[in-house]
Amino acid sequence: MKVLVAGATGLIGTELIRTLVAEGVGVHALVRDTVRGAAQLPAGATLFAWDAVAGAPPAAAFQGVDAVVNLIGEPVANGRWTDARRKLLRDSRIVSTRALVGEMRGLASKPRVLVAASGVGYYGDRGDEILTEASANGAGFLAELARDWESESLRAGELGLRVVIVRNGAVLARQGGFLRKVLPVFRLGAGGRVGPGTQWFPWIHIQDEVALIRHAIENDAVSGVVNAVAPEPVTNRELTAALGEVLSRPTVLAAPAFALRLALGGAMADEMLLGSQRVMPVRTLEQGFKFKHPLLRAALKSLLE
Repeated sequence: MKVLVAGATGLIGTELIRTLVAEGVGVHALVRDTVRGAAQLPAGATLFAWDAVAGAPPAAAFQGVDAVVNLIGEPVANGRWTDARRKLLRDSRIVSTRALVGEMRGLASKPRVLVAASGVGYYGDRGDEILTEASANGAGFLAELARDWESESLRAGELGLRVVIVRNGAVLARQGGFLRKVLPVFRLGAGGRVGPGTQWFPWIHIQDEVALIRHAIENDAVSGVVNAVAPEPVTNRELTAALGEVLSRPTVLAAPAFALRLALGGAMADEMLLGSQRVMPVRTLEQGFKFKHPLLRAALKSLLE
C-alpha cells in the first residue's frame, strides 16, 4: 500500500507518517518546503513540494497511490480572526482541497479512498444537545468553514473514490496542539476553567486519531462522516479538574468570558472557547473502530506522566 498525505508536517500528519513508515507502508508527502519537511518527517517518506493555494499538486505525487489523506489547513487558533485571517483559513482548506480533488480527476489510475479532515466546529454552539454524525450543520464561522470544506472533499466521490470525512475534536498530544498551548499555564498553577465551565469539550488522543485514519484507509466498509472524538464527553470544568489532578496543580482560577472576548474578539472566543459541542462518535463505533484511550484522565496520564 502507498498513502499520499497532504498537510504532512502538521501535528496529525507527522504522527500518521511516522507510524506508516515504521510499519513499512509507502508514503508520499505533500509539503510546502521540502527542506523543512525533510527535517520534520521520517526518512522513509518521499516528499513533493506544493503550495496548496497557488495551483495543482504535482501529478507525480499520486503515482502508485492507493489512499489520499487530506489534513491541510491553517490552525484556527493561531491568530485573531481578522478578515485576512478568515480568508487564509478558508483558502488553506477549500482552495487546496478543490485543487487536490481536481488533480485526481485527470489521473488515469486513481486512488481508492480519500480520508479528509474536518472539524466538530461543523455543529456550531449547541449547548447540551447530544450531537452525532447525523446532526445538522450549525451556525457561525467554523460551522460554515467545515461545511464548505467537506463539500469540496465529497466531490471525490464523483470520481469513484470512497470518501471518509473525519470531524476532529481537540487532538491531545504531548508534542503540540491544545495541550502545548495550555500546559505551561497549568504547570504554573494558574490554570482554571474558561467562562462558565459548563461548555462541552470534544477531544481525542493522538494515538486514536491516527488509528482512526488508518481504520478509514484500510476498511472498505467505512465511508461518510465519522466523529473523531472520544466516547467520554467532558465539560470544560471537568477537563480543568482532570488536568489539575494529573499535574498535581491547583485549578482555582478562571478566565471570564468578557476578558476572552476582549482578547480574542467576540466570534473567536464564543466559537472556540465558550461554545459547547457535546459530540459523540456514534458512526465511528458503528463502523468498527475501537478506542485505545476512551477516558480523559487515563488519556492525559498516558501523555503527561
